[in-house]
This record gives sequence, structure tokens and C-alpha cells, in this order.
Amino acid sequence: MDWRDEGILLSMRTHGESAAIIEVLTAAHGRHAGVVRGGASRRMAATLQPGTGLALEWRARLDDHIGSFTVEPLRSRAHLLADRLALAGLLAACALLRLALPEREPHPGLYPDTLALFDRFGTEGWTTAYLRWELRLLEELGFGLDLRACAVTGAVEGLAFVSPKTGRAVTMAAAGDWADRLLPLPAGIAGAAFLTPAAVVEGLKLTGFFLDRGLRPVLHDKPLPGARSRLVDLLSLPA
Repeated sequence: MDWRDEGILLSMRTHGESAAIIEVLTAAHGRHAGVVRGGASRRMAATLQPGTGLALEWRARLDDHIGSFTVEPLRSRAHLLADRLALAGLLAACALLRLALPEREPHPGLYPDTLALFDRFGTEGWTTAYLRWELRLLEELGFGLDLRACAVTGAVEGLAFVSPKTGRAVTMAAAGDWADRLLPLPAGIAGAAFLTPAAVVEGLKLTGFFLDRGLRPVLHDKPLPGARSRLVDLLSLPA
């Protein structure tokens, strides 16, 4: 059994004296694990960093074996090591992908969106792009929010809340006495090019609510990954 693909490194852990087990998100084979011979060596340290783009060859005797990877670097994202906030974003995305995506299940629509996000880290407006990527992840998992129009009136202007039950938007006027039971919807979340840090944090609270609820069977009532919490904490710090 063997295949070739491109992917993004999500994690690496040592295996034995010199090998490593890596997890990658690939274009055609989803989230996939495998052993890299010599992966724990100093020579491979720069290549096997989270976020690195890789050319991959996977081989195994049987399809259900963990198999082994041969890897070649395609794109380094080592420059993010000097940007604490962008690195936190990258690690949060890697952690969510590892947790949320079933192993070896292809996600051909999510992969290019994830690759585009990783290319945005450290550039202007990447925090807005990250929030929209979490909305995209919810959609991919089947928990997508409907923020196009008010669930009550059909209005597309003045959307201010999201129903925690249905994930649909609601205007301020339609919310009425139920406003305190709804989740705040940051202005511009669906279309503005750049959101303020406060709006991004508010948006991540919204996506976090639905990620937590949707992934609860996988999490076994544990919280979302600590890497995501660290990102939200950093974004919440005063400028």
C-alpha cells in the first residue's frame, strides 16, 4: 500500500530512539499518521515543525497499518516562531484539526481553505481569517451557522445575535425579551475585511460555543484544546 500527496504537518512526537510519529492534513487522504525514520534527529528538526508544508510518500504492508512516511519540505513557516500571536494561531488550528477530523477521512474542500489560512498567519488581518476558518470548520463538521438572515423576520440588516439552539442569526428587534438567552454576533463577522481584536474575540467565543457542543462526544466533556484557549487569551490582552 502506498500513495503520494502534499500536506501540512499538524504534530510530531518521538518514537523509539530516533524515529518520530507525525500527523499531517493531506489534500486527498485527510488527517493521516505515519512513522518517519530518523524523524527525531537534529537534521529533521527544522522540517518536522507544526505548519510545515510537506511532500509525502506513505507506505505500509496493509492499509490499516500506521505505515511510514518519506517527507520533503515544501514550505517552511519557521518565521512564525518570532511572532507569538501568529504562532498561537497556527498551533490552535493544528490542535483543532487533530481533534475534530476523523483519521483518514478526506476533506477536499477544507484543505485549500486551511492552506490559505496557514499562508495568512503573520500578515495583516490574519486574525479575521482565522475566525472565518473556524466558521468554515464548523460547516465542514456539520455544525455550520446560518448568518445570512434573521431566523424570525428574514431581514439581512441589523443582525445582532445567534440562537444557541439553531445556530441561526437574529436581529436586535426580533430578539426582544429573549436577547439575554442568545449569543452575541459581532458586527461584520460575515463580510468585513478586517475585524477589531474585540470583535475577533467575541467571534471566537461564538465559534467556541458551537465547537465545544458539537465535539463534546469526542472530547468526553473535556474543554477545547489548550492551544485554542491560549490564542483567545492572547487576543484578549490589551493592545
